[in-house]
Amino acid sequence: MRRTYLGYAGSVAILGVAFFISTGLVAEQQKQAHAALRIQNPDDLKWSPVGSLPYGAEVAPLDGDMTKKTEFTVRLRLPPNYKVPPHFHPADEHVTVIDGSFYMGMGDTFDEAAAKEMKTGGFHSIPKGTRHYAFTKGAAIIQLHGNGPWGITYVNPADDPRKAAKK
Repeated sequence: MRRTYLGYAGSVAILGVAFFISTGLVAEQQKQAHAALRIQNPDDLKWSPVGSLPYGAEVAPLDGDMTKKTEFTVRLRLPPNYKVPPHFHPADEHVTVIDGSFYMGMGDTFDEAAAKEMKTGGFHSIPKGTRHYAFTKGAAIIQLHGNGPWGITYVNPADDPRKAAKK
């Protein structure tokens, strides 16, 4: 009988220690998660020019690094009457319209009449290698999400602003 009581008391003591250790671990994990919580409001964004897109676009990184093999999320701010000639990407790309309207069309030829409007809140997923083009009529902000490294290849190499910058 005495052994059973000691065995029971020992088990309770071990469970109590395990409880306090696990509670401490959970509290530490919650503390780390709270410290890692990073909120970015629109006024916090740092906008800069995008050399691989036609002049006028600005990018603000939100998460990740689009130049590395990792997930990334960025915002693009586009002026009114902005055009991105037909192009494609080496990885899938996900587009969400944050503000304004963004027009997208598929194919090797820029054809405004064939494009579809994506309104604020609209979403589109573009498989890698899919040839497409885009434009705005008014100012727009879109969010791009994908896996890096991000790249853009223009169907017509003469449309690539990086080549014009080298001249």
